[in-house]
Amino acid sequence: MAIATTSAGRWFRRVVWVGIAANLALALPTIAAPDQVVAMTGLPTVTPNLWARFAGLLLILLSAFYAPAAIDPDRYRANAWLAVVSRLAGVVFFMGEPTYRLLGFFDLVFLVPEAALLFIATRREVTTPKTAAGTMTGVPTS
Repeated sequence: MAIATTSAGRWFRRVVWVGIAANLALALPTIAAPDQVVAMTGLPTVTPNLWARFAGLLLILLSAFYAPAAIDPDRYRANAWLAVVSRLAGVVFFMGEPTYRLLGFFDLVFLVPEAALLFIATRREVTTPKTAAGTMTGVPTS
């Protein structure tokens, strides 16, 4: 069974799309008005503000790599797992610095449901012992 057709797979796709939207909601204002976004979030001042704008651009590019997983996690299985690993990397990277923990929590909000849903969806796929033809695998048919 395709993971995209399972309940967990459908919810995984939805959570990834919401994560992409959240990334864009953070990245686009950061590119347009970096000083205001930095001040509003309470993060340290960035000089020059080109670095904050560049971080916003990188977040948009990262989100573009999440999109295939949200569209078809069966066809783009590697992207699906890399979306989860990328969120984990964000959590680990930002949680180590108290000043930037807010960004770590941002990734954590998406890491937990994405990882759980993808794991459940792929686990169901592994435990289903049927092939596309509907016969059990490994069972001789004489």
